[in-house]
Amino acid sequence: MNSVVEDKHFSGNLGLQCGDKYLDLSSPVVMGILNLTPDSFYSGSRMENEKMLLKSAEKMILDGASILDLGGFSTRPGAQAVSEEDEIARIVPALKLLSKTFPDTLYSVDTFRSTVALRSIESGAHIVNDISGLQFDPSLSETLKNHHPGYILMHVKGSFETMHKQNMEDDPIAELISYFNEKLTELKQLGVENVLLDPGFGFSKEIPQNFEILKSLEQLMELNHPILVGISRKSMIYKTLELLPEEALNGTTVLHTVALMKGASVLRAHDVKEAMEAIRLIQAMS
Repeated sequence: MNSVVEDKHFSGNLGLQCGDKYLDLSSPVVMGILNLTPDSFYSGSRMENEKMLLKSAEKMILDGASILDLGGFSTRPGAQAVSEEDEIARIVPALKLLSKTFPDTLYSVDTFRSTVALRSIESGAHIVNDISGLQFDPSLSETLKNHHPGYILMHVKGSFETMHKQNMEDDPIAELISYFNEKLTELKQLGVENVLLDPGFGFSKEIPQNFEILKSLEQLMELNHPILVGISRKSMIYKTLELLPEEALNGTTVLHTVALMKGASVLRAHDVKEAMEAIRLIQAMS
């Protein structure tokens, strides 16, 4: 991998403690996406029943996923909010089933709600993947403080209703660094230090801003935390190429390769096998 990026790697720290499991980041890893919603933007990621869930999870694990990320609340543009009860009903049984069936895997819950996060941790989740950066439910900070899961801190602006309508200013990387510094200080005061940084591709950003951030991603290495990149089949790819999300695998692999060369430690992906192949090929260059 590019030696400049290696020299800036996050504080020499090669992993994160996530609850009772350790996430080894001495090499980049893949987080597989399991959507438990009926309206995910990519139809191929929707889990319709237990059999499909177990089959998809097993394939992702065999393909090399270190983490499985479960979401019960779609955050695509135009998505309708779901109740806390419905979100829990989607996530908790799935987590219990998966953690019993595949006990060696790390599980992440994609939620910004403190109650959902707590119930998920109690049901086997090791990581809280919060798109809101503690902005949508401030009480989530207490769950993090008391239960010590790994935490994914994502950049976003506005509320759930406006986050796809508010965009960044003229210098996206400078804005990201300022945002993350402020949030990391807040988290450190809570005793939360096992943090992954997610630039939030597709959230509060115009498509050119997404590409500008990816182009300069290595600058985020100065924050001394591992970086998660979630660009799989997103609109920055399929709209640029004038395709459907179902046709955006090749474009995803291209940008995954760029992200790895810029220092990404975690690829959040629908297609685990292809993401792992990108990692192996980049490692062969090092």
